[in-house]
Amino acid sequence: MWVVRRFLSSVVQRGHYAGRTGLLLRPRHGSLPADLEMRYLQCTCCWRSQVPEAGFETLNAALTSSSPLSSEHSRSTLDTCYTSEQRDAILQLLNNATSAELAGVKLLRGRKSLNIVDYRTKHGPFKTLESVVNVPLLKHKSAVIVFNSILNPEKKERKVRVQLAKFIRPEVDRSWLEDASSIVSIVCGTNKIAWAHVDRGMTVLEWQQMDCPNFLKGTYMASSYLNDVSSVVSVLPSADFYLIEKPSISVQNTTLFPVMAHMRTVEAMLFALLEPRISLPEPNIPPRVLNMIRIAVGRHFDLIVGETRTSGAQVVRQLMTESVTQKFPRINVPQELLAKYRNYFQMGSRRGGEELCDALLQAVAFYELLSESSS
Repeated sequence: MWVVRRFLSSVVQRGHYAGRTGLLLRPRHGSLPADLEMRYLQCTCCWRSQVPEAGFETLNAALTSSSPLSSEHSRSTLDTCYTSEQRDAILQLLNNATSAELAGVKLLRGRKSLNIVDYRTKHGPFKTLESVVNVPLLKHKSAVIVFNSILNPEKKERKVRVQLAKFIRPEVDRSWLEDASSIVSIVCGTNKIAWAHVDRGMTVLEWQQMDCPNFLKGTYMASSYLNDVSSVVSVLPSADFYLIEKPSISVQNTTLFPVMAHMRTVEAMLFALLEPRISLPEPNIPPRVLNMIRIAVGRHFDLIVGETRTSGAQVVRQLMTESVTQKFPRINVPQELLAKYRNYFQMGSRRGGEELCDALLQAVAFYELLSESSS
């Protein structure tokens, strides 16, 4: 300890005798301001060498203030990277697109698209490209990617959303389905059965429903169910295939178990009554009765929200309108059926047309998915 004390004492004394105040020294006649003067460390061995000490904070501040990228230049950097036409195109989209439309631009999915709309609402439209970086979560690097994506959007090829094997049960050879001249799409409800007879030319040949008064009544008497289902089958038109909607009710959903039992019962009876009785199955004869997965039809028409399928009434109204206004509509609906059902699918209507909607949508989805899977 005494050695250290003796060393420090000698250092202080030598610095004092030399007219200095300590180890950290400054030139007596510096040309820079006090806060920018170069500071030195005095060598304690020979007192002749001076080692400069970098004032990092001061140096950083000086470099920032004297950088060639001044604040004015920085603000114009992004704008000078694009032509006036490109800037106008980018600002046009950013100032007018909805959050859903912005979400289609690369890097703008999620919170960033909402932040752009919020910023636009509070501060008005963007006037320069550089002002876009003021939006939370958007910095220069990501802004450049966004701008380039707006100018050169990626072209995504439409993918087949549902493969053939995933929406038809049991699985059958596609050539059998493609050779069918017409199908009957059947949908069962809680108190009615609806069907749509559609040919390969996408023309509706028949479209109606029938009330079934014994459904979900009393103790689910098999004979009563059979009477209702037989009445429907007796008036169904002849077709190559009968497509019965396969409900997507989960077995684990105990609250809907009575409805699921009802649907399965009607489904089994339709299969038994519509399938021709053959003593020995022949491999070259396809089954006439098939299941079509309800969730697949919902995905085809973008009716799925979360895990729930929403109403298809609006889609059916659009299809009926296109049948009149377009030269090549997705589905051709005869005038008498248009007149008959024009008020069935209005908002708040109590006519009970949900099964009719689903029967038509199932037929359209079958032909369109079949065409997609073969292309």
